Amino acid sequence: MSARVRGLVRGFGGRRVLDRLDLTLGDGEFVALLGRSGSGKSTLLRLLAGLDDVRDTGVTGEVEVPGSVAVAFQEPRLLPWRSVRDNVALGLHRDLGGDTPAAVADRALAEVGLTDRADAWPLTLSGGEAQRASLARALVREPDLLLLDEPFGALDALTRITMHRLVLDLWRRHRPGVLLVTHDVDEALLLADRVLVLSDGRIGGEHRPGDRPRDQERLAALRRTVLDELGVVDDAA
Repeated sequence: MSARVRGLVRGFGGRRVLDRLDLTLGDGEFVALLGRSGSGKSTLLRLLAGLDDVRDTGVTGEVEVPGSVAVAFQEPRLLPWRSVRDNVALGLHRDLGGDTPAAVADRALAEVGLTDRADAWPLTLSGGEAQRASLARALVREPDLLLLDEPFGALDALTRITMHRLVLDLWRRHRPGVLLVTHDVDEALLLADRVLVLSDGRIGGEHRPGDRPRDQERLAALRRTVLDELGVVDDAA
């Protein structure tokens, strides 16, 4: 497994956001997590990433992440005073089997198609380029678990399509476990092996879109089911 959660409870101000949640992510599994705003998606991601302390008084249950973790957020969060290469190499150890951090970062940038932007400043990047740099920074450490917190939410439609293809390609090459937090039902069904719906603090629905390339009729039926679980009326149906 790349992560496991058992009986997880997380409360804020007397309200339980996560309520005895159970979840297991297998090695190399691509899982998408859907839910309404405030349902606890990002709360779960932050606990898995270690950004929130499971020892807090508002947290009970078990969170187990046995390997290394990397996170890519909706905002690329690049340091504007460092080059793209230096942002990707940030935090890499000097002992890299004979490689320098810069050389390792350059290979990661090549994988996301940013070789010619390695010396650029982050503020000169387009939205899609900045998000690709963020992915390179996350994957350069070869994490066992990659957490994606709505990384495509601020991108235009055409750039999102390109990023979807890139993420699938990178996942196939590196095979980390992936948890994608998203509001986009179509995105979840397109990318993930398993789609989970978070409701009332627990997993309220679980769906497997099937092998790639995806069957469009099956996706359309799943889409209606997931929207119903989210309490959304699909007028297009």
